[in-house]
Formats: sequence, structure tokens, C-alpha cells
Amino acid sequence: MQAKFDNLLKQNHPLAKFNTFGTGGRARLFAEVTTPQELADLVKEASGLDVPIFMLGGGSNVLISDNGYEGLIIRNAIKGMNVEGASVICGAGEDLQALIDFATEMSLTGLEFAAGIWGTVGGAIYGNAGAYGSEICNVLEWAEVVDRQGDMRIEQAGYFDFVYRGSKLKKTHEFVTRAKFALQPGKKEAIKSRVEEILAIRNEKLPLTKPSAGCFFKNIPDPSQEFGKLSAGKLLEQVGAKETQYGQAAVFERHANILINSGSATSSDIRRLSQILKRKVKEKFGIELQEEIILLGEFEEEEVSSDL
Repeated sequence: MQAKFDNLLKQNHPLAKFNTFGTGGRARLFAEVTTPQELADLVKEASGLDVPIFMLGGGSNVLISDNGYEGLIIRNAIKGMNVEGASVICGAGEDLQALIDFATEMSLTGLEFAAGIWGTVGGAIYGNAGAYGSEICNVLEWAEVVDRQGDMRIEQAGYFDFVYRGSKLKKTHEFVTRAKFALQPGKKEAIKSRVEEILAIRNEKLPLTKPSAGCFFKNIPDPSQEFGKLSAGKLLEQVGAKETQYGQAAVFERHANILINSGSATSSDIRRLSQILKRKVKEKFGIELQEEIILLGEFEEEEVSSDL
């Protein structure tokens, strides 16, 4: 495999700079792809050799083990955007914000809700990114995917079985290469104003100088709450999350559902802090919080006390 893809593959490659926590070990194999065919060829070869594969986009929703990943990490750098009527076709490696900015410039509305959400377009589809009562599934028309055998095809939005913060891709482990978003013509200034409004709100809540991955836990479905979700952040605030720290991992002072690397935290520090917070919420409210982020690689599961 190394000989066939020598121009792409790197061995024992550090992963810390490829995720927003800035932590994690090394990948046994690492490659960055810029075209759908490049991805398909690489996946076909790796699958034939039974090499585990994980796709990284912006690395904004993942916690990578300090022990690294014993397989192939593929970084999606498939880019490019163009307008087709009132729709945008976009490479899955584009930053989600870049797509929103492009749609705004083209006076196309429908993506404003996602302003400020970290990560790539592919990651947003994989996790059905959403905010303010809307989700990616509401605007996706189709996506091109590469399956685990390296075969490429286009699937309509219904194929992905979207749910809150999830999609069929979490089961099939297919990789998104391109996507088409069905938007609506609008007034550029109104679209821009809404995007800036949401960005201002997010910037008030998000750590701009400390590494983090945004919200760590999923909100809890609850029809009685605004947008049908009970805020995990509110529960965490009530159990004193903002005063909790483990090693160099801490809870962001302005948002109880955001964990930060406050200096030289390890992934293990962050993982253990998250376990402490989960236990606090379970003990007080009887609710088992579910991680919104992906845990990649092997983590040691240790009993932790909530008395921190």
C-alpha cells in the first residue's frame, strides 16, 4: 500500500494539529485527499488490506486518544463550490463557514442557522449539524459518497436517515465527497445581517483563544423545551461544571457544555473531565449525557469520582 500511494501516505504521523483540542497521538498511516477519485482509490486499497479507516475533516468534533490511531486517517481536503440555480454544489472538505459565506455572496438563504458551527461540510452532514431549530438535513438535496469498498455514488437526502446530531453514515461509515444544498433566493444584506447576528451570539459563548471542540454533550430531546431540546449546558451549570477541572482540561467559564485545553491537557485529561461531568449530572438528575463528539482510538475507562 505504501508503495502504491507513496505520494499520499505518511507513516506515524502526528494528529494534534489536525483537531481543535490540539491533543492526541499519531496515526499509523495518514493521507490528505483532494479529489473524490483519490479518496475512492485509497479506500479501495485500504479496505482490501483490512486497514481501519477514519475520515477527518476540520477535526472539530473529535477527541483523539493519546495512543493515536492504529489505522489510516484520511483528511478530507476536497474543495470547490459552484452555483446551480438556487442550489450550491460543494466539496465536502470545505469549511462549513466558507459555504455559508459563499451562499451569502450569491444571495442564497437557508444556511444562516449554521453560522459559526466549526468543521467541514462533510462533517456537518455526517453529524447533521444544526442550531436555532434547523439542521443540515433541511437543506441537503444529495451527497456523493464513497463506500467502504471504494465505490462512488450519489444518494438523495432521504438515504441518510438523519436524526438529531446523527445520520446513517455513523453506521455505514461511508465518506462524503461532495454535496448539493437546495437554498432559496434572498436579499444579500438580510442574509448577511442574520449570519453576523448568529456569529456574534456564538462568539460570546465560544472560547476563541483556548482549544476546544464546541459543545461536548448532546442536548436532550424534550418537546416542552425551546426547539424541542433540554440544554445539556443548563444541567451542567446546575451541577457546578464551571468550577470543575482535571489536569489541564477545564470547563469554559462562559459555557458549561464546552471543555477546553487550558494549557497542555492530554486527551486523557479531557476524557476524564467529561466522565466526571457525566457522573455529576447522572447523580443529580438521573440523566445519562451522551457525547456529541467522536472518541477516536483506545481510551482507558477508569472509575472517576464526581467529588472534584
